[in-house]
Amino acid sequence: MTESCVKKLSCTLLDAITDKDPMVQEQVCSALCSLGEVQPEEMLCACEEYLRQHDKLAHPYRAMVLRTMEMVLRNHTSKLDKDTANIIILLASSEMTRTKELVCGWQQAASSVLVAVGQHFINRVMEEMLSRFQPGALPHCSVVRTFASLAVSNVFGMVPFLPSILSTMLPMLGMAKQDELRVAFCSALQHFSESTLEYLANLDQAPDPTVRKDTFATDIFSAYDILFHHWLQSREPRLRLAVVEALGPMSLLLPSEKLEEQLPKLLPGVLALYKKHAETFYVSKQSLGQILEAAVSVGSRTLEVQLDALLAALHAQICVPVESSSPLVISNQKEVLRCFTVLACCAPGRLLAFLLPRLDTSNERLRVGTLQVLRHVINSAAAQMEVQKPFILSSMRLPLLDPSSKVKQAVVQVISAMAHHGYLEQPGGEVMIEYLVQQCALPPEQQPENPGPDSKDLSADGVQAMSIRTLYLVSTAVDRMSDVLWPYLLEFLTPVRFTGALTPLCRSLVHLAQKRQEVGADTFLIQYDAHVNLPSPYAVTTRLLVVSSNPYLGDGRGAASLRLLNVLHRSIHPLLGQQWETTIPLLLGYLDGEALWGSQYTEETLPRKEWEEKLLMFLRDTLATISDNTWTCQLSLEMCKQLPCYNGTPQEKHFLYKCIGTTLGAASSKEVVRKHLQELLETARYQEDTDREGLACCFGICATSHLEDTLAQLEDFVRSDVFRKSVGIFNIFKDRSENEVEKVKSALILCYGHVAAQAPRELMLARVESDILRNMFQYFSTKVLGIKVETKDPALKLCLVQSTCMVSRAICSSAQASSFHFSRKAELVAQMMEFIRAEPPDSLRTPVRKKAMLTCTYLVSLEPALGEQARADVIQGCLHSVMALPPESQGEDSGCQEALYLDTVRALEDLLTSLLQRDMTPQGLQVMVEHLSAWIKSPRGHERVRALGLSSCLLRYFLEHLHVSALVPFHNLGLLVGLFSPRCADLWPAARQEAVGCVYSLLYLQLGYEGFSRDYRDDTAERLLTLKDGLMHPDPAVLFHTCHSIAQVIAKRLPADQLISLLLTMFEGLGDPDKNCSQAASVMVNCLLQERGSALLEKVPEIVSVLRSKLQETQEHILPATQHSVYLLASQHCAAVVSSLLGSPLPFDSHTCMLWRALAVEPSLATQVLGLLLEKMGRDVPFKESRAFLLGSTPDRVATLLPLSATCALHEVVSAPASGPAVLELYPQLFVALLLRVSCTVGVQLPRNLQAKERRGTSPAQASRNLKPCSSAVDALQAMLLRGGSEDVMQDMELEGGWELLRTSAGHEEGTTRLARAMTKYAGPRLPLVMKALIGTQNSAYEIQRVTSTAFLAELLSSNVVNDLMLLESLLDSLAARQKDSCASVRRLVLRGLANLASGSPDKVRAHGPQLLTAMISGLDDGDDPHSLVALEAMVGLSRLLPLVEPWDLHSVLLHVAIRVRPFFDSEKMEVRTASIRLFGHLNKACHGDCEDVFLDQVVSGLVPLLLHLQDSQAPVASACRFALHMCGPNLECEELSATFQKHLQEGRGLHFGEFLNTTCKHLMRHFPDLLGRLVSTNLFYFKSNWEDIRAAAPMFTGFLVLHAELRHRPQVDLEQLLVALQLLLKDPAPAVRAKAAEALGRLVKFA
Repeated sequence: MTESCVKKLSCTLLDAITDKDPMVQEQVCSALCSLGEVQPEEMLCACEEYLRQHDKLAHPYRAMVLRTMEMVLRNHTSKLDKDTANIIILLASSEMTRTKELVCGWQQAASSVLVAVGQHFINRVMEEMLSRFQPGALPHCSVVRTFASLAVSNVFGMVPFLPSILSTMLPMLGMAKQDELRVAFCSALQHFSESTLEYLANLDQAPDPTVRKDTFATDIFSAYDILFHHWLQSREPRLRLAVVEALGPMSLLLPSEKLEEQLPKLLPGVLALYKKHAETFYVSKQSLGQILEAAVSVGSRTLEVQLDALLAALHAQICVPVESSSPLVISNQKEVLRCFTVLACCAPGRLLAFLLPRLDTSNERLRVGTLQVLRHVINSAAAQMEVQKPFILSSMRLPLLDPSSKVKQAVVQVISAMAHHGYLEQPGGEVMIEYLVQQCALPPEQQPENPGPDSKDLSADGVQAMSIRTLYLVSTAVDRMSDVLWPYLLEFLTPVRFTGALTPLCRSLVHLAQKRQEVGADTFLIQYDAHVNLPSPYAVTTRLLVVSSNPYLGDGRGAASLRLLNVLHRSIHPLLGQQWETTIPLLLGYLDGEALWGSQYTEETLPRKEWEEKLLMFLRDTLATISDNTWTCQLSLEMCKQLPCYNGTPQEKHFLYKCIGTTLGAASSKEVVRKHLQELLETARYQEDTDREGLACCFGICATSHLEDTLAQLEDFVRSDVFRKSVGIFNIFKDRSENEVEKVKSALILCYGHVAAQAPRELMLARVESDILRNMFQYFSTKVLGIKVETKDPALKLCLVQSTCMVSRAICSSAQASSFHFSRKAELVAQMMEFIRAEPPDSLRTPVRKKAMLTCTYLVSLEPALGEQARADVIQGCLHSVMALPPESQGEDSGCQEALYLDTVRALEDLLTSLLQRDMTPQGLQVMVEHLSAWIKSPRGHERVRALGLSSCLLRYFLEHLHVSALVPFHNLGLLVGLFSPRCADLWPAARQEAVGCVYSLLYLQLGYEGFSRDYRDDTAERLLTLKDGLMHPDPAVLFHTCHSIAQVIAKRLPADQLISLLLTMFEGLGDPDKNCSQAASVMVNCLLQERGSALLEKVPEIVSVLRSKLQETQEHILPATQHSVYLLASQHCAAVVSSLLGSPLPFDSHTCMLWRALAVEPSLATQVLGLLLEKMGRDVPFKESRAFLLGSTPDRVATLLPLSATCALHEVVSAPASGPAVLELYPQLFVALLLRVSCTVGVQLPRNLQAKERRGTSPAQASRNLKPCSSAVDALQAMLLRGGSEDVMQDMELEGGWELLRTSAGHEEGTTRLARAMTKYAGPRLPLVMKALIGTQNSAYEIQRVTSTAFLAELLSSNVVNDLMLLESLLDSLAARQKDSCASVRRLVLRGLANLASGSPDKVRAHGPQLLTAMISGLDDGDDPHSLVALEAMVGLSRLLPLVEPWDLHSVLLHVAIRVRPFFDSEKMEVRTASIRLFGHLNKACHGDCEDVFLDQVVSGLVPLLLHLQDSQAPVASACRFALHMCGPNLECEELSATFQKHLQEGRGLHFGEFLNTTCKHLMRHFPDLLGRLVSTNLFYFKSNWEDIRAAAPMFTGFLVLHAELRHRPQVDLEQLLVALQLLLKDPAPAVRAKAAEALGRLVKFA
């Protein structure tokens, strides 16, 4: 290509640069860059000429051209000759200075061009720039900016020009009045100074090593004078910022004497900018920091004079609130801190004299800022601060008292810095450590709801979290702190105010202790004499043990405390080492979840009682190991001292009481025990529930070893002055004294209860009535004027019940319980029942019921036994107290309520079983059930569930403890079974489960009374367990079927003498208000009659008569009983019954449907009925046509009544399971008749009278069958298949959606196809007769029936079943006869059926090859096919048949088919395009290895459309193209091309079209270069495609072809035509097309 052609390409692209779409603009620029990569000079010259000729081109587009030039120049400047460089420099200079107005993008682009050229032509660029930078005249702003950019990009080339530039610039500074120009000058001076400093720092690489700093000093100072004294005062923020950024590097170039001279003015001037300038970061970094470094480097004395002002200004910057959204403010503070470091190194005393007084201020920001600076200088100027340590420590007094969280954070950070640098080793360091521990004890901060704009997010890094990290860091990482912290940190373990810090304290102490252990044992032992403030071993042991009872509080303080105990064992007691080293790891393992197989406990899931018991066992073992009474007494004394410390933590105080009891139990000194018990009674906080309970636990545990002393001390306390004085004081304040006295009595009663529960049983029995119970009831009731008055305090009542329960349980658990005569038993039972009756019947708030019933449970097992009336009173009272409670609430405390309710019910169960145990006879069981029967039949569901649950529990207990010494009858079995079995269908599912459990137990009780052993398992009875799931099913049919199964089980196991009583009870159940139970009773009665009817022969007529009379009643469960009568009638008069029932109005009501189904009971009768219904279906036409009001409208099809009724009736008959044999006998006739009935009712309407009924809806008595003609036929067909053993066919159709398709006009054909497919798959043996019947309908007068039958027969050929059944030939003949059918759909389906031979019987294709190919080709040429549907079917069929026909048969039609399908490649229909392209691929596949030249020409012709349609918007078309190209590859005889197709066009793999097309074109041009012209011209045709994606792909294809073509093949391409076509595409409405056209134009540079 000549130079003019390159220019023409460039101009074409440049003309398109004004495109409005950014993507196209980008592609045009990219194409220009491509031209520039090959021919940079020509492309740059074309751009220059274009800009010169298009003088009025808008500046955004000029900027784009200039940026494109700059991108080319960036890599190819070295290739330019001087003339071209001059042209570009002049252009860029002209563009840059063309307008005096500021146009940033345009002028910046031109400046960038100059900077790029300046990389290799710096002298020429500077010559042009200096020509526009003349003395006496202000330059263009962009010229100055270009100087600055050149100084950055080419330091060594630019610095030699700086003296002349500066000499010219300096006079201009005074002349510049515009802020924009001044900003440019400042930027230039900044970059000049920075370049000079870089030049001087790298003189060894510089072209002129003789350059010195002095060379620039004078000019820089002159410029500095103007910038500082004049421009810095400007009101324009941008200018002030530019001056600030320039002054920093300029100050480093000033002469030292000038710098010293200017500092008194320079520093205040710069500091003043902090008040004016928003971006203080630039002041700190670009100016002040460099000025200070310069001043320090020259040893300036002026700095001392300015120090106070400097410190004040810098301090103010530190105290600015830091916003998380302002990174510049944060960076500014870092730079200011760097300035403080500079000042700290040169004047540490002055700095601290300034900072420390500011710690005394009350202003939060000032104090935080000062602490921040102090921490920084402690770390960064450690050597200078060494002598100032005492001064700094003493100044921290007031900050330690500040309550502000921010100040606390800052103080903690200072303490951390002090720890690293030895401050805390000084006097006063302990105060800092104590402060740190105090902050560790703070509660965790909560995130503020609405944080202020200047507040830190304290929750993210709160004071407590920071303090904890600091304490651990100081303890573990700062070696010098080890001696400071050990053992000093132990002092903080016991004070309550440090409780929150226990976990970090323990962890730090553990680390310190372990570190000292490594050094040596002697240094590890704690010297208590030398550290008088340390807590004693008893205090440490108590504290750590108690806090371990709540192990997950405070970030796991339990584990931390136990670990600390373990490492302190030698300091606690010398004998504990081995024992603690064994037991403490086990406790830690328990907390870590070793019992849970690795899943750790949480605070909510930890079994607290179990954990506390483990700790108490640990304490007992510890005391046993030490075995020192003095040590034990000292420990108990310390525990008692620490009790008040836990007033705010009830759980831990309760555990401490247990520890005291355990310790006193281990003490051998009775005096010490009684003394401590007395102190506990005198000092207890009786108003607190936990104190009362804890005190009682303590006495109980102590009583295990000291029963006599414990009881004596309790009596002594009651008689003591302390108790009487308390009561007397309480009486002065009458209103509150009663309550407070009751609390003391409650505690004493609880103490007696725990003492009885824990004391040795043999000792306790001797004292239980004389001392324990007497005192308990004495405290509960008092005498006024000789009359006993019981308390009204509910807490005291609960304590009495609880203690009585503990006493009763203790008696029952003793070895002498069976012989113990409890004289106060009746009195206690009466008292408990009185408490139970006093409870409110409508709520459950306290555990009084539960405790009282548990007490009664223990009492009834003791002698003497209760009387019959007393037993009944107990049962009735307890049942009424619990059963009448309302259902569990769903409120906030529902969890606690539910737990209390379940415990109460469990207590009631235990009581009832205990009472039943006293009379284990059928009569005793019946008495218990009689008490429950009223509740079992309650109208309230929750009461029925509770009663049935209790009944089930009692029956299970009776069964488990059944002992039959002689074979006696279970005489009340029928009554009990009749009571429970109907409840198996209760409205409440829970009641059903309990009821079937009751029946199960009753049946096994009967087996037991019959003599079977207890472990015998009866298969029939066990079946009840498998039926439980059915009772939970929401479907009523399943529920009642399950009830029927239960009745079958009962019928098999019920003795004959119990049958009458059972039936009588069941008949009573028919009137149950619960309809479910009533219906269940009906189901069970029928089942019993069916199973055991022979035993009730004389009763059958009466029962049948009753059920028949109920036919018209609403109780539907009675209706099936009349079906037998219908059967008898129909067996004698079948035709009459059928005719009569067909006369019933449509839709059939439920009774009519039931009668139809009754006709299928006996197979021979069912066969007669079905035959009659088939006759009725075919007797009349399926529909009649009626026109609407307008004569020209399409006629409506209305169903005729008789076939419709027959269809509905047939559906009902075949729906009955008993109709199976009859359906099998008439299977072919039923199938074909119903299928054709479906086809001829598609779109058919109901008669008007039935339409009205359909709109009104069916009544409750009518069946829910679909009455629409087509749907009713489909439903009947489904039922027929199901009954005929073809349920797999029906299910397959359901899964495939075939039934819904059959009902619609659009999907009927596909539905028929799916039905045929399912039949071949699951009902093959049925096909011969079905096919024979269908072939007989091929000449039907109804077109839709011919379509349906053809579709069904066509699909049969897709299966090998027809070949196996020897039906192939007859099928082919039948289909071939319909090739000339007047209906196009039939012709199309014939072609589909013939093609199906390829999949059904591929081995038969060769034999019928000519016939099949002829049929398909005639389909391609079908002239009566305006929508190409027949042709489409022919192409799809050919694709399937080609691989199977004889090669000779194929070759004779190959070319004809290829030519015929080629026009379909660009069809508007996606399906046609897909089929034609895929067929083309199969044609290529068939020719592999034997491709004639004439066919190869067709392959080449199809290559371009195949490649382009890979971009088709329709995925199936693109997939077909992949396949076709795969098949074309071998025929092209190019391995590389074929491999490319194989690699990129794999199905399912993503395709990068550009990469693939590039590779394909490369191989095409390498192996088939002569095809270039043909391929390009074919692509030109697709430039006008209707599809945007194809229009975009065609120029891309063309571009790649040109890219990979060799120059010698250039004549094949008409470049002018191609260029014109691409120019037209540049105006395409689609941006993607324009972009690809621009890209293709860039490729044409290949011919340049």
